[in-house]
Amino acid sequence: MAKIMPKRNLERVGLGVTGACVALVTLVVLALIFMVAQRGLTTFIKDGVDVAGFFTGTKWNLASTGPDGLPATGALPLIVTSFSVTVLSTVLALPVALGSAIFTVEIAPKFGRRVFQPLIELLVGIPSVVFGLIGFHVIVGAVRAIFNVDVGLGILPGSIVLAVMILPTVTTLSIDALRAVPDSYRQGSLALGYTRWQTIWHVVLRSATPSLMTAVILGMTRAFGETLAVRMVIGGIEAMPTSLISSASTITTTLTTSMAVYATGSVQNDALWSLGLLLMGMSLVFIMIIHLIGHKGAKSRG
Repeated sequence: MAKIMPKRNLERVGLGVTGACVALVTLVVLALIFMVAQRGLTTFIKDGVDVAGFFTGTKWNLASTGPDGLPATGALPLIVTSFSVTVLSTVLALPVALGSAIFTVEIAPKFGRRVFQPLIELLVGIPSVVFGLIGFHVIVGAVRAIFNVDVGLGILPGSIVLAVMILPTVTTLSIDALRAVPDSYRQGSLALGYTRWQTIWHVVLRSATPSLMTAVILGMTRAFGETLAVRMVIGGIEAMPTSLISSASTITTTLTTSMAVYATGSVQNDALWSLGLLLMGMSLVFIMIIHLIGHKGAKSRG
C-alpha cells in the first residue's frame, strides 16, 4: 500500500504547483507584451517613421516607397474602420441582447433556462468562417439589392456579421447580470406599487448597470479583434471609408493579409507589428475599463 504523503508536504506541493502555474502565465503575458512592444516600436525608433504621421496619415500603402525610402504608413483609415465596425456592431447587437436577457430572466425564466440560453450558446461554437460565408452570400447580396450597388462589401455588412457573432457573448453576460440582482429588490419594488415593467426598468436594470456595461465592453473587445469573418465581407481596401457600403479594411484584416508578404526586419513588416501593438493596446484599454467598471460597481453595492 502506497505511503500517504504528510499533510504539510502535500500543502507545500500544492502551493508550489499552483504558484508555478501563476508564474508561467505571468511570464507568458509579460513576454508577449514585451515582444509586441519591441517589434512595434522599432518602426518609430529604428526605421524613422513619424509617430504623428502613423496615427493621422490617411494613406496606407506598403507596396511602394516615397522619396524618403519609406512606405506610406498612415493608419488612420484602418483605425477609423476598426472603430466604426466595432461601434456599429455593438449598437446593432445590444438591443437584441438586452431584450433577450430581460425576457429570459424576468418574463419566462423556465423557458429561458431550459431552451433559450442553451440555444444562444450554440452560436459560440460556430466557426467564424461560417459566419463569413453566410455574410458574404446573404448579407452582401442583400446590401447589393437594397442599395443598388455593384459590390456590396463594406462596413455595414461587416458590422451585421459581427453583431451576430458577439450576440451570444453580450446576451449570456447580460443574463448573468440580471440574475445577479437580488430578488429582494424586485419584491421591495412590487410592494411599493411598481408594475413589473417599472421594476425591470427602474430597479433591475439600474442595479445591473455595471455588469451590463462589462458585457458591452467584452462584446466590443470581441468585435475589435475579429478577423476572418470581417475580412470576407468588408472588401479589404486600405483607404478611408466614404460610406457604410464602401470597401474598407480594419487593422486585423490588414495584418492577416500583409504579414506573410513582407520579410521579417523590413520597414513594412515593422509597420505591421506597430499595428499589432496598437491592437494590443486597445485591448488592454478595454480590459482596464472592465476592471474600472467592476470596481465602481462593487463600491456602489457595498
